[in-house]
Amino acid sequence: MRAAMYTGMHTGLALLIAAAVAGAATPSQAQTVPIPKPAPKGRDVQLSASEPLRAPMTTGTTQTAPPNPVIPDPRRNVPANIFATFDANQKAQAAKVSSYLSSLQTLVGNFVQVGPDGTKIKGDFYIQKPGKVRFEYEPPSPIAIIADGSSLAVRDSKLATQDIYPLSQTPLRFLLSDRIDLLKDTNVVSVTADDLFISVTIEEKQALIGTSRLMLMVGAKDGQLKQWTVTDPQGYDTTVAVYNVDSSRKLDPGLFKIDFTNYQTPPG
Repeated sequence: MRAAMYTGMHTGLALLIAAAVAGAATPSQAQTVPIPKPAPKGRDVQLSASEPLRAPMTTGTTQTAPPNPVIPDPRRNVPANIFATFDANQKAQAAKVSSYLSSLQTLVGNFVQVGPDGTKIKGDFYIQKPGKVRFEYEPPSPIAIIADGSSLAVRDSKLATQDIYPLSQTPLRFLLSDRIDLLKDTNVVSVTADDLFISVTIEEKQALIGTSRLMLMVGAKDGQLKQWTVTDPQGYDTTVAVYNVDSSRKLDPGLFKIDFTNYQTPPG
């Protein structure tokens, strides 16, 4: 049962990535994706720190414990107005997030993912801009997600299969762009700030699958990426919080290679 749950996480972070992909999942994927229920409130599962797969994630000696992701209120109502206007403070906050995202070249760390049903799972991530990313779930999950700069693969090592998406049609492209001005390059529908976070919500409308949103959250004090939430066209949220992040490591280019030899792509 537990193994089946982790295999089912083909939906979790894959949902985050594939939510805005035109055409959504392939037929073979769609059959494995259960219809999620809204995340229950009050769930607080304590997780221990994960062991990095290749090397310590930070240059320091102290590894922090996984954070408790901030789950957006599912009843929230973000106005979908492409003509939204923002005051000077909101523009300054959006510019701060844009500057931070543009300054990153590499980013390595751990993540905690919370799916639409409240299930938590951990893993490691590697980002190299522009356009390259790798997410690896903690065992026993067989899932890895790799982007090589143009394509994105959701790989299942147990089944030796992978599904391929154009990177340009996934929400991750906003995180992986070499440089970005959120207010100019995206449809920002909300900018908020408090003592803890600056939050910027981006909305995308796709003719075939509907409207999805990506909410980026950075720390109000340190300006560092803390988490993001993708809301799929059905209104379900997948939240990913990152920790033990390191922006100074040099990464092996092989991390971002999509293997088309040992992994088969299911027919569409």
